[in-house]
This record gives sequence, C-alpha cells and structure tokens, in this order.
Amino acid sequence: MKVAPLPEAGRREDGRARRVAIGTFDGVHLGHRAVIGDSDTVLTFDPHPLAVVHPDALPKLLDSFPIKRDLIAGLDVDELVVIPFDREFSERSAEDFVEHELVERLGAELVSVGENFRFGKGARGDAEFLTGRPEFETRVVPLIEVAGETVSSSHIRGLVAAGDVRKAQEFLGAPFMLEGEVVPGDSRGRELGMPTANIVPDPRLAVPGHGVYAAWAHGHVAAVNVGVRPTFESGRGLLVEAHLLDFDDDLYRQTLRIAFAERLRGEKRFDSVDELVAQMNRDVEQARAIAER
Repeated sequence: MKVAPLPEAGRREDGRARRVAIGTFDGVHLGHRAVIGDSDTVLTFDPHPLAVVHPDALPKLLDSFPIKRDLIAGLDVDELVVIPFDREFSERSAEDFVEHELVERLGAELVSVGENFRFGKGARGDAEFLTGRPEFETRVVPLIEVAGETVSSSHIRGLVAAGDVRKAQEFLGAPFMLEGEVVPGDSRGRELGMPTANIVPDPRLAVPGHGVYAAWAHGHVAAVNVGVRPTFESGRGLLVEAHLLDFDDDLYRQTLRIAFAERLRGEKRFDSVDELVAQMNRDVEQARAIAER
C-alpha cells in the first residue's frame, strides 16, 4: 500500500478512477472495515480533526498513525491518502472539499462513508449531501452491531479503559495494540528473573486499565503489566512493562508494538517480593496458555 498526500490531478497512475473510503478511522474497527470494503483508496486526516477544531473534546485515540496505517494496509487497499488537517483546512466548505479533493484531485467514481460521517466547515457535509452529488456514486454504510451492541470507537475506548481487551477485539476485528519506544528502567524485573521492555505510553492514546495482560510483542508471547507498580516506590507514573517469553535480547530505544489478548488480573500490591515473584510466574504460565489456545 502506498501512503501519499493528495495527488495533483484526478485518477490513478493507471488511468482508473478511484473508489474512495473517507473517515478518521480511529481504531480501524469492524464498522470502519465495512466502510472501506472493496475501496482501493482510503482518505483520512492527520491529526484527528477534533485536535484542531475542538481539542478539549478530543478523546484518547485508539491507535497511533503507524498502527492505523498498518491495519489499513492489511485490508487490501492500494493507497492511503493523508490530508494534513489544520485550521486552514477546517475552514473549507463541504462543497469545496467535494469539488477539489474528491472530484478534481482524486477522480472518485465511488465514495464510501459511514452513516454518521460529517465533514466541511461547521460539519455541514454529511452522507445525504454526498448522495446528492452527480459526479460519483455514494455508498453509505449503516452502523454495525456485534451481539446487539453498536460498534463505535467510543464504546471500544471504554472497553480498553476497563481492561476488557478481549471484548474490544471482537469489535475491532484485531487485537488492541499500542506501541512506543523502549526506555531504560530500574532493572527491577531483571533482578527478579523477569526482564521487561518498558514503554511510557503516549498520553494522547488509549491504554488498557491497570492490570496484567497476556499479549504478543516482537513475535513473542508476553506477560504485560500496565500500571504504577504498587509493590515498589518507583515514582515513575504509568508504565507498560512487557516480559517477552523465551527472549533475552536488548530492545532499548527500539519501537515495540504490543498486541493485547486478554486481561489476567488487576494490579495489586504484594506484601513481599517472594509473593510478587510467585504471582509473576503464574502470570507467565497463564499468558503462555492463552497464547497457545
């Protein structure tokens, strides 16, 4: 998949018109996947429009741009077109966006959006507005339900915050993931026989609720602690610590991506280091069993 800015002129390099899916696609969940469908081009915005228009209303996002890019690439899309969203662009009218971006620069023959998609200055553009345009066909995708619950980024965000990453995966269509640079720690895990790769999570992004999780990282099963390590007085704030099973290489300064499978337990304070180590061993075995299952 090619990641590119808006092209200068319509149609693809091979001369074909584009089938364009439009959205912010936070999480690339099942509803987003239905919108993308068989589109060959995905049009999205970076940063998230709310970060510019209403920053106080911006929720913690479900994925970083690299994760979003890779999830979309896995949907058999040819192009990911990214519009840098700034204050100037936010003042563009819905009519201007359609005429200049969708028609002139992308040469869209089909535009696919979710039923609640809004765009243009004052969010005056919507699915009905697009349907009335004669230059292209518009495909409006209704909201998706799973087990009677509507799939939405806000609902998934709540599941992740509650630590229910297993149910979040049912709505996402893939494991919830986060990534970050591995930073030096205090070597406490190595002293206890379980070295960890430590990530300080991006405060702008969603993070699973405090607890211990079975996960995958760097091609290995991992037992991951999200929290503040109450057994020790670290004073470091929120930290994501991943113990990769059957792995002992140095990951410092590398970007580590973690895919969460299931919450094992909540974070708790232990009365002794021996109790903590015994529980950590149980966590590792449980994480391994979940991954094998």
